[in-house]
Amino acid sequence: MNSRRFRASVKVFVAFNLAFVLAESTPMIGQSATLPDDRRTEIVAPGIEHIEIRRGNFTPGTNGDRWTIHVLWIDPAQARLVLARAMDEAVGTETTSSLAARHGAAAGVNGGYFRTTGLYKGEPTGLLAFGARVWSEPSPRRTALAVSNAGGRIRAAVAAVDFTAALEAADGASHPVSGVDRPREADELIVFGPEFHRTTLTGSGGIEVVVKGQAFAGEMDPQANPGAPATVDKDRVAAVIDGAGSQPIPATGYVVSASGTAADWVRAHLKTGSPVRLRTEFKFDPSPPFEPEFLLGAGPRLVAAGTAASDPGLQFYPEDFTNSRHPRTAAGARKDGRLALVTVDGRQPAKSVGMTIAELSALMLELGCDEAINLDGGGSTTMVVNGKVANSPSDAAGERAVSDALLVIKK
Repeated sequence: MNSRRFRASVKVFVAFNLAFVLAESTPMIGQSATLPDDRRTEIVAPGIEHIEIRRGNFTPGTNGDRWTIHVLWIDPAQARLVLARAMDEAVGTETTSSLAARHGAAAGVNGGYFRTTGLYKGEPTGLLAFGARVWSEPSPRRTALAVSNAGGRIRAAVAAVDFTAALEAADGASHPVSGVDRPREADELIVFGPEFHRTTLTGSGGIEVVVKGQAFAGEMDPQANPGAPATVDKDRVAAVIDGAGSQPIPATGYVVSASGTAADWVRAHLKTGSPVRLRTEFKFDPSPPFEPEFLLGAGPRLVAAGTAASDPGLQFYPEDFTNSRHPRTAAGARKDGRLALVTVDGRQPAKSVGMTIAELSALMLELGCDEAINLDGGGSTTMVVNGKVANSPSDAAGERAVSDALLVIKK
C-alpha cells in the first residue's frame, strides 16, 4: 500500500473499548483488555474513507494473536453501492479488482457465497436478486443484505428472505419452481433466465420448454404490500424439447427445465403456443423500510438492532466455520446511515490470524454498526481500494476469482 496516500500514523496503546469510533464498543472474544492498535487512514474520495487497523504485537519474532483489519467507511449521500456480477452472468468468476476496474469503482469487497467447481462454477449458492428479477433462490435459514440507492442515498438492511415461485399452465394446473439459474436435480423444475448464460448448460434426460415473455418481471415493494406476489401472465410457450438439454435462452423470456416427476407434469400441461404464468413471492423478516434495488444472500447475521445477533440459522453452519478463525468479509450499517465494508485477513500468523463469527460480530459492534452481516470469506476475502488490493488474501496464488462484489461508486 502506498504510504504517501496515508495520513501520519500514530501508534497508540488503548483499551479495546475505547478504540476507533465514538460508538460504544465491545471487546472481541478471547482478547485481552489492552492491545497495541496501529491505524492508518486514507481518503479515497469525498465520503469514502479507508482505514487499516493493525491490532496486536507485530514485533518480528514475537508470539501472540494479531489482526489486520481493513474498513471502508461510506457516507450514504456521497456514493452508490452496487452489486457487480462476474462476467455479467449468473455463472463464471472474476476477481474483485477486475470487477472494480470494469465498473469504475473507487473501492469494493467480495460478495456472497458461490459454487467453486464444475460447469456451473460461479453460480450463487444463495439469494441473488436485482429488483424482482431473481438470479438465484435463497438458501434455507440464511439472511440477505438488502440495498437501495433511490433518492441519491444508500440505504441498507439485513433480513431473512423467503422466496417462492410457481408455474401455472393454461388449464389451471400449477407446479412449484424448485430453483433458479442452477443445476437441475432429480424431480426438479428449474427456471433459467437470459442473465444465466447463452444456454441452460443442462444434460440430456429431462425436458426443456422455451418461453417467450418476461421472467421474474413483477414488482417487489415490501412497504406498499409485504409479500405480495408478482405475476407474469403474458408469457407463451415457444417450443417443447423432450430429452435434449442445454437449450438456448431467449433474450426476452426463459427456459423451464424439468426432470422426473416435474418433467411428467410439464409433458401433461405445457403445450407449444399455450400461455403460461410465472408467479413469484418475496417475504421479508424484518421487512426493510425501502424497496430493495438488489438482494445479496450471505450470512450469518452478525448484529441486529445494535446487539450481537442470535441468528437462528447459525446452528446449520459447520462448527469449524463459526468457531474457528478464518479470513472474513462483512457489511454493516450504523444508525446515522454510514456504511462499513470490512475485511479481516487470516490464515497468516505473522500478519493476521482471522476471526471467529463471534469475534467478527464484536468487531462490527465496536465499529458502531446497528445491523451487520457476514459475507463470503476464506480465500475470497478481498478489499480493493483505488484499483489495488488493499488487504492480504490468504490463497497462495493471491486474489481469488469470485462470483460478485459489492462496489462503492463515487459521485
